[in-house]
Amino acid sequence: MKYYLSIIAVLSLAISATGAQVASHAPTVFKQPSEAQQNTVALTAVGKPVARVNGAVLTDTDLVREEYSIFPYARQHNGLPKDLAPQIRDGALKMIIFEELVYQEALRRKMVVPPVRMQHAEADFRKQFATPEEFNSLLQSEFHGSLPSFRDKIRRSLLIEALLKEEVELKGHVTLAEARAYYDKNPSRFLRPESFIFQTISILPPDKATPKQLEEGRRRADDAYRQAKATKTAEEFGLLAEKLSDDDYRVMMGQHKPITSDKLAPQVLKALLALKVNDVSPVIQIDQAYTIIHLQVHTPAGKATFEREKVQLVKDLQQSKTNQLRIEFDKRLRQNAKIEEL
Repeated sequence: MKYYLSIIAVLSLAISATGAQVASHAPTVFKQPSEAQQNTVALTAVGKPVARVNGAVLTDTDLVREEYSIFPYARQHNGLPKDLAPQIRDGALKMIIFEELVYQEALRRKMVVPPVRMQHAEADFRKQFATPEEFNSLLQSEFHGSLPSFRDKIRRSLLIEALLKEEVELKGHVTLAEARAYYDKNPSRFLRPESFIFQTISILPPDKATPKQLEEGRRRADDAYRQAKATKTAEEFGLLAEKLSDDDYRVMMGQHKPITSDKLAPQVLKALLALKVNDVSPVIQIDQAYTIIHLQVHTPAGKATFEREKVQLVKDLQQSKTNQLRIEFDKRLRQNAKIEEL
């Protein structure tokens, strides 16, 4: 459903402009605006062409829509992190070009969207607006009040979805028997070292910190711990991390990817081993920095059983297969296409 749902993403800037709620929570300010601007690249769209695909022009509106899809945290933090912005923009540009190629191929094949499917898609989209006036405001700002133009955008997304389902999704299906065969042939893949998934709030000292600044850091850490201890969910802890943490994980709500015990600092590993799932650690000091941890998952070392792994394994194998099918489909579509990046 990604390509049908992209109609929602492509219009999300306009929804914000009309006042509709599109984020799950209010943005959390963790820096002064001038400092934040130094570390982010703003996402703006003015309708400027960024690519031409067989004569069809793609604009920075399409590009920004896809950048938000790749990095949804951009909305809360006023743009993309500077160090990630080039890669995100490059990936977004490749994706919107791919989408346009898929759409043009769907038209070449004379694919159509059944009227009932169109009606359901439009109804689903309208449900996001609290009032008809909010929807009409978006219609005016994005489509100059033209319902046919709005419906063309929905139709385009549905055609992309339908062709990708035919060429990628259905062909990428993996059965449980196939997953079991893979599990049996690749036993080493399922040997699991001890690992942890967790969130952090980190209080970092400035360069050449004075004794007074170090004392202030400890005070901040103790205050952060009191607040973190009161959180009940990963989301609550994450919102606190956005607000209080000094490290780069704050833009991901303090979330770390799974990490094995051999990659952890001794103080952190000791603290994690003392926690139960959903516990919050006391303040951990590493040199002059302080960290507070919310434990989400602790996986002991050992070989994972097929029963435990089968759901994720099927998903991983399907993801790998569909990614390969998507790459191959993209290559076929590009063979005779004229693509210009502007």
